[in-house]
Amino acid sequence: MTQRTLAENLARGLPTTSFVAGSWEPRSTSQTFDVIDPVTEQLLTTVTEADETVVDRAVSAAHDALDSGEWGRMDGAARGQLLHAFADLIEQRTEDFADLESLDVGKPGIEPRVIDLPQAVGTFRHYAGWADKLTGQTIPTSGYMGRQTLSYTVREPIGVVAAITPWNSPTMIGAWKIAPALAAGCAVVLKPPEDAPLTSLLLAELARQAGLPAGVLSVLPGRGATTGRLLTEHPGVDKISFTGSPQTGHLVATAALRGFRPTTLELGGKSPQIVFADADLDAAADGVALGVFANQGEVCAAGSRILVARAIHDEFVDRLAARAAAVVPGDPFEPGTTMGALINARQLDRVLGYVERGKAEGARLVAGGGRPDRSGYFVQPTLFADATNSMAIAREEIFGPVGTIIAFDTDDEAVALANDSDYALAATLWTSDVSRAHTLARRVRAGAVAVNGWSPLDPRLPWGGSGLSGQGRELGLAGLEADTHLKTITIVL
Repeated sequence: MTQRTLAENLARGLPTTSFVAGSWEPRSTSQTFDVIDPVTEQLLTTVTEADETVVDRAVSAAHDALDSGEWGRMDGAARGQLLHAFADLIEQRTEDFADLESLDVGKPGIEPRVIDLPQAVGTFRHYAGWADKLTGQTIPTSGYMGRQTLSYTVREPIGVVAAITPWNSPTMIGAWKIAPALAAGCAVVLKPPEDAPLTSLLLAELARQAGLPAGVLSVLPGRGATTGRLLTEHPGVDKISFTGSPQTGHLVATAALRGFRPTTLELGGKSPQIVFADADLDAAADGVALGVFANQGEVCAAGSRILVARAIHDEFVDRLAARAAAVVPGDPFEPGTTMGALINARQLDRVLGYVERGKAEGARLVAGGGRPDRSGYFVQPTLFADATNSMAIAREEIFGPVGTIIAFDTDDEAVALANDSDYALAATLWTSDVSRAHTLARRVRAGAVAVNGWSPLDPRLPWGGSGLSGQGRELGLAGLEADTHLKTITIVL
């Protein structure tokens, strides 16, 4: 039996209803949706969508866990132990998660094994260590009507967190939202992506095995316009954490405003990679190609705007085109595959539409631009040169394996081009000049800037952007504090 067949059997054996209050909902007459394999274009499984009744039940169960259940009384050390147990179970099932992610998303098997799963496990372990370390401060004041006071702050869980995850990295980004919220003492209602819900369903089963009390984590599969809308508009939700498109993020933010509820929004990017003339060109070409083509370009921080010093422009274009030609699109379960399929037919049409726009705008196609001769939602690794920063392919998030190369003459011009964007999530500088690296990293507008490498994903490092890239931060201490309220207590002595 092949690894693909084993993965398909695993997918079809998963529960396909909502996980609420510690148990799976029975199948009902609710709406269902199909989960399609983007490589074979065949049906993987059919999932029952969470309706209004299920959403209500999940939010109520979350409040019960916080207000009258064991979870609300549990101290940080005990929460940390449960998070460690959760991490152990995920690590034990790494191969299953990786296979499901390849099957569901279409990404090559090495990517979830090297990136997504280690990040997910590491995120749970990192926040397990923080669960008993959320402290406040003692703040001296001038007193109260001539009497001394003791004033101090405490951090309290924000309450019920609605977590809505994207289809490009559902396991890893699910961990980013679940782990800090649980460490802070919150309860989480997770709405996984409709195109890739399978690993989230497996997470739900492991949450029960880890011993999380009923209601602390619910998983509600469904479409954004139905289950997602019901969840974000629910008055019992205290915070919304969303990763996805700016268009949907605007709807989420509008829904949150009705109750003045806080949000964390990670909405994508059009990240610049700046290659200076003194860079190690082979290392830069390898790194730039990774930043454009990893996960089929379906990465919020994909470095798809490639700014290249004019002195090395032609040479670097040739090097990068050679890297694109060496990428092997194919079945994630086949040896030698280095790039998988896009998530669905709609995304395929969107990416190919941008390729045609690039041609029409006058950019020069130097690699790819079409589809491989095979079934599945595949696009060839594509590069445009002789582009300007005003073109749609340079300004709009494509979310596919398409890079746009733009020449610059001076450091100031490079920074101006990098900052001339509605997005501000990540950026990469390729240079051997330490002074330039430190100076320009401060000037480039982005939530994360890396030098001579890709912005590392690490649970210790805050992640997020501004503008159309969203608001707030996930990961790091900032991501943990975003799931808490700060309360001030004053005792008149």
